[in-house]
Amino acid sequence: MSSSTFWRTVICGIIATFVMMMLAFVQGGFGLATLDIGHILKESFNHVHSGEPYSILWGNVAFYIMGIILALIWVAFLASRIPGNWLVQGLIYGVIISVVAGGIVSPLITAAAGDPIGLFYSDSWAPMALIIAGLIMHLGYGIVLTLCLKKAGVDPKLALR
Repeated sequence: MSSSTFWRTVICGIIATFVMMMLAFVQGGFGLATLDIGHILKESFNHVHSGEPYSILWGNVAFYIMGIILALIWVAFLASRIPGNWLVQGLIYGVIISVVAGGIVSPLITAAAGDPIGLFYSDSWAPMALIIAGLIMHLGYGIVLTLCLKKAGVDPKLALR
């Protein structure tokens, strides 16, 4: 991957992560679950320490780093293997991320924070609401990421060279 492709992918990942974060917050206005992933990550970090050495800033930094890594994973490994235009690919990637988040990442992070929510949020206060909220967030991320990458001229087929 060239440095130009790398940095354009990083910028697209930041933009897509910002959109995902905003979707997570505005969902509450529609009666869905409002998710503050930065806060959840901060609580996970602080759970293993005495006191609270990590602020919300570090939770949000971790959230953005994960968004950037997801963008790099998409460009380096998945985009050239998934058929369709940018919209279809974005929807597929959003669903993939949502399944991995609900089945692996969220259960591990919340267990580390001392408040496990179970596989696909099954031990939470509203599993279906969280599944829908997570899906909306991740679909937004996938669509914005693939659109940004298209507009930035990132060609995943060339990224592997």
